[in-house]
Amino acid sequence: MINSNERLDDLHRNGYFLIQDPQKFCFGIDAVLLSDYAKVKRGENALDLCTGNGIIPILLEAKNNGNHYSGIEIQPECADMAKRSVAYNDIEDKVSIVEGDVCNASDIFGRESMDVITVNPPYMIGQHGIKNDDDAKTIARHEVKCTLDDIVRESAKILKNGGRFYMVHRPFRLVEIFATMARYHIEPKRMRLVHPYVDKEPNMVLIEGLKGGKSRITIEKPLVVYKEQNEYTDEIYRIYGYDE
Repeated sequence: MINSNERLDDLHRNGYFLIQDPQKFCFGIDAVLLSDYAKVKRGENALDLCTGNGIIPILLEAKNNGNHYSGIEIQPECADMAKRSVAYNDIEDKVSIVEGDVCNASDIFGRESMDVITVNPPYMIGQHGIKNDDDAKTIARHEVKCTLDDIVRESAKILKNGGRFYMVHRPFRLVEIFATMARYHIEPKRMRLVHPYVDKEPNMVLIEGLKGGKSRITIEKPLVVYKEQNEYTDEIYRIYGYDE
């Protein structure tokens, strides 16, 4: 079930664990924050794009009352880990992992088939820092297998009208993000900037969009990660589930 180079991490939710391989790409705080920001209502179906090791659909299942959660991942080894984590937690009736290309996701899942889409996409554009296009960490961090346009285009096809789109990204790409969402008629409705410390500039942004929504966005209060070095704020401890 778990290979010699893998580890089993406690998710502090519902007794769930996640299989991870440190040589590939382990989930970070951005995935945890997105799983808290996104909401899946009773009876809704959700899809996580670029799911990696499946952390987001597994956490969404733990925190929400949705009908079903799916994830799509292009890297076979990561998709396999995600499937084994789902099986380990005995939630195969609620969570499904598909090995496939996000660029063709609407062909795989069908148009207007989902109520919610989440995505923690590759943040970086261009070739800076890339040594190997097929390296798992490169694929997770850089737009070598899919672009922002691919992600938003496919999300717009897959979401039902009125469906919700949740994404975590980097603030330096906000102008491009909003322009791309507008091009595919996903209207930004909520945004929250994430700051590492209260006196530091934001290094992440959480966004909620509505397919076919009217133009109106709410800017929420900033989320601060650390009180001081190596000590999370109370809200971050809550999001991780350490206070439960």
